[in-house]
This record gives sequence, C-alpha cells and structure tokens, in this order.
Amino acid sequence: MDVGLLVLHAVVGLLMAGHGGQKLFGWFDGHGLRGTAEFVEKLGWRPGRAFALLLGASELAGGLGLTVGFATPLAAAAIIAVLANAAWVVHRPHGLWNNSLGYEYPLALVAAAASLAFTGPGRYSLDQVLGWSLSGIDWGVAALALGALGWLLGSVARHLKHGSPAGQPA
Repeated sequence: MDVGLLVLHAVVGLLMAGHGGQKLFGWFDGHGLRGTAEFVEKLGWRPGRAFALLLGASELAGGLGLTVGFATPLAAAAIIAVLANAAWVVHRPHGLWNNSLGYEYPLALVAAAASLAFTGPGRYSLDQVLGWSLSGIDWGVAALALGALGWLLGSVARHLKHGSPAGQPA
C-alpha cells in the first residue's frame, strides 16, 4: 500500500508543481507570470498579477508538499482549491469530458488530492519521517473544507470590482 501511495503523491504532486512552474516561471512551455496574469484577468480575477502569483504559488507549494508527503492535508487543500476554481470557471462550461475541455481532469486530480488527505501519504513521506499522523476522516474533511473555502473565496474575489479589465477604459 505504501508504494501505491508514493506513486500517487509523487505523480500528482509533480504534475501540480509543474503547473505552478508554468504559471510562475514559464517552465514546460508555460506562459509565465505575465501571461498567467493576463489570463486570470480575462477570467475576472483582478489584479491579475496578484491572483497569478497566488495561483502559481498554490500549485507549486501544494504540488511540492504532495510530492514529498509534507503537511499532506494542507498541500491537498491547496490543490483542491486551485483545481475547484479551474474546474468551475474554465472547464465547467464545456461539460465533463476532457476531449471537449471539460472538467474531467481537474476533478480526477481533486479526487486524488482528497484521497491522500484521507489516507495520508504513507511510509515514504516527510510526514512519516517527522512522526506526523495527518490522515483519517478528520484530516480529509479538513482538507476538503479548506479547499472548498478556497474555491468560495476565489469565486467571491472573481466577482469583486477592482477597476476595468486590462486595456479597457474605466
């Protein structure tokens, strides 16, 4: 079981950290901070640079936390919050299936992150090395609740008026 958990937290964590690197630094053919800021502004989050930093940092830190199994429920909560916002705003209008740009992929990653919050990262993790027992129903529910709070705050922030969209007069 521990090897299976290692595979899960390493793969999901590295993918999410990579997404954060794309957004912050332009790694792996990403758009970098400037391009991400423009994208999130078009989606309604303003100021775009601040939200791009928050988005990229959440993916990078949450992904690295999952990768090494460090503070796993908190890392999972960051991933859940980011992906719930992406699924809701970017992918939901396209339906479920990924071939139509739907929310299938973000939903699968949310489920994987939530599962790790419930089960814990297993023996091969920093949580284990540090003697932290951060798994079970309470930790899983806490990660889901924090992730849902992040989604809710992201939704509210998106609808706040912070001036006009980039390039348009106020």
